[in-house]
Amino acid sequence: MITAAQLRAARALLGIDQRELAQRCALSLPTIQRMEASEGVIRGNVDSLMKLVDALAVAGIELIGEGTASSGGGRGVRLKSQGGSR
Repeated sequence: MITAAQLRAARALLGIDQRELAQRCALSLPTIQRMEASEGVIRGNVDSLMKLVDALAVAGIELIGEGTASSGGGRGVRLKSQGGSR
């Protein structure tokens, strides 16, 4: 699963705009815009979500779920739980 915040952060890490992401995952620009505008976990067509996640993985993005450890090396970011200090 991927959240809208993760998607926006992944795109920022790659330094690409929504149009470029849409091209990379063979989805329409309005689909990417809807995904990023949603709240929480992105819901949608499973095929579209798989295209998105696969394109991010090819670009080097590792999606880290809530409470899971990252198995990869390299730099990354994680959003602290809402109860944590900022």
